[in-house]
Amino acid sequence: MAYTIPETIRSSATAGERLLFRTLKTYLPDDYIVYYEPEIRGRRPDFVIIGPDLGLVVLEVKDYTLSTLLHLNNDEWTIVSSAGEQATVKSPFKQARDNAFHIVDALKKDKNLVHLEGKYQFQLKFPYGYGVVFTRISQKDLVKKQLYPVVDPNFCLLRDEIDPDKETFSEEVLFEKICNMFVVPYRLRTPLTKEEIDAIRYHLFPEVRISAEFRPPMPYQDQVLLSLHDIKAMDLHQENLAKQLGDKNRLIRGVAGSGKTLILASRAKLLAKQHPDWKILILCYNISLAQGIRQMLHHMLHEPDSLFDFDFTKKDGMAKTVGDQIIVRNFHEWLKHDLKILEQQIPYILEKIDKKEAILPMYDAILVDEGQDFSSDWLALISKLLNPATKSLLLVEDRAQTIYKRKRSYVQDTGLSFQGRSKVLTINYRNTAQIVKFAWDFYREHSVLSNKVAQREFEGEIIAPQSTRRKGPEPAIVKAENFGQEMQIVAKQMKRLREEKNVPYSEMLILYRVKRTHKQNIIDVIKRTLEKEQIPYYWLAEDETTKRKFSRDEETVKISTIESSKGLDFQAVFIVNVDNMPFALEEDREREVSLLYIGMTRAKEYLCLSYSGESEFTRYFEQVRTSRLQKKKEEKVNGS
Repeated sequence: MAYTIPETIRSSATAGERLLFRTLKTYLPDDYIVYYEPEIRGRRPDFVIIGPDLGLVVLEVKDYTLSTLLHLNNDEWTIVSSAGEQATVKSPFKQARDNAFHIVDALKKDKNLVHLEGKYQFQLKFPYGYGVVFTRISQKDLVKKQLYPVVDPNFCLLRDEIDPDKETFSEEVLFEKICNMFVVPYRLRTPLTKEEIDAIRYHLFPEVRISAEFRPPMPYQDQVLLSLHDIKAMDLHQENLAKQLGDKNRLIRGVAGSGKTLILASRAKLLAKQHPDWKILILCYNISLAQGIRQMLHHMLHEPDSLFDFDFTKKDGMAKTVGDQIIVRNFHEWLKHDLKILEQQIPYILEKIDKKEAILPMYDAILVDEGQDFSSDWLALISKLLNPATKSLLLVEDRAQTIYKRKRSYVQDTGLSFQGRSKVLTINYRNTAQIVKFAWDFYREHSVLSNKVAQREFEGEIIAPQSTRRKGPEPAIVKAENFGQEMQIVAKQMKRLREEKNVPYSEMLILYRVKRTHKQNIIDVIKRTLEKEQIPYYWLAEDETTKRKFSRDEETVKISTIESSKGLDFQAVFIVNVDNMPFALEEDREREVSLLYIGMTRAKEYLCLSYSGESEFTRYFEQVRTSRLQKKKEEKVNGS
């Protein structure tokens, strides 16, 4: 079954479009993507099909009958309209061809999608084609009316070829015909990679763009080639979710790494696009996460709908949109900066609002990230400043990442019911399968909440990760003699990752639980070691200023507390001084479990936990380490 975007076709679609949608969805391979009426640089083709072994095919759908058609040639068709009047329209084949060439012109400007040398220099690496679907005309009709001179059977699908209820329908014939709708027919020797498919989608569907580094184009022969660095296209499920959330209040609950923040930012962008007059507020708990969301939105909103039509001579034209229409704050910054109140004043302010004695700003849409960290009073205040006409509140949460004691009911706190308006995301997209299993095994072993893991949609339950998309190395467990040696090992691992795996320093993160103990200054040791190894670093959790100023893309290793890393992710994460967890002075042991779980799930590819002392958590990791060594010995014996 192919993946369709949207998941279901709109009710206003024609009967023929609905039939074709169902057929393509049911009979095309699972790794094919079928878009219905996507907006592509100002045009809306009826269907676009992308397949790893296919390439790209554009389909134009026509519900014409034989009685509809009066006069046909290669350029124009004279038809009888639904009103009974004659009309001259562009040939549907020409429409399909023009839409296909429109798309190809855009894709050829990306050097990652064209041959840069050889016989096919500047041509796409994959085939592209087009065709027309006549939903009410059969092969018999074509023969009867002798339409073949202007209706090429190689470039069209007819009713008996798309309707499974017809005796002549064949899944093989349908697939074969789509595979042959190419201007220059050839089959791919090697299938398109996920990265190449993401690149195609990146260019054609701007709403899926996340945070690619965008560099000015450079003339290359007669082509404009873009250098698009580290393209991150949303997973298809996330893309659908952002588009189909619907209006009014919504709740998204998901595991770590399921793309909750990404969906939230995409939702904000869509709302800003649909309602340019709306005042939109995004709130989260952490200062660093707020800065991360700002940077994500900056990329999204500053990219033109068409990268290739962008005027690089103009200065930033989206600043007003980012600064005025969409406001991003951590909660306490919002209280201080926008409401000009203190947290302890919230109960008093709530009373004032109820009595209509308070004048506070109103928002047309409010989006809350890491909602599990918001108290009842906070949510109550937020809901009272939401435009009652829109009721556009989006709450995003993961109860497994709760590190602050918050007891509440969303219905009681906000006055809004999320019954039937919630989504549960169980697929982890950020981490490798090895990291997901490693982190979840730890959480399940140590958390008293693990027996409340969600089996169904239910507010307050914890969601277990069901699957992940990627494989990778096992998380490393390092035991050292002392913290100095521990950091030396970490620094050497960082340099190896950079030299051997091409992981930039900007994609590395060091996490710590405490910055100093009575025994030693943890931060000083970290900084001294990195300086000795000539590794650039940025201590983002030093104070509020460093949190607000940190740049995700700066070529430095980031140093942070686990709390300040919430909502962020890095290719490689090093959690050091684990023997200080659970922290002796922290009475809430459950918070410590959640913190370490959060820290581990910041890592996309490489995770390393290190320690030089002993604690409840390190004893667990020692058991894991010992078990691994024993397994390796057994494998070696059996192998020899």
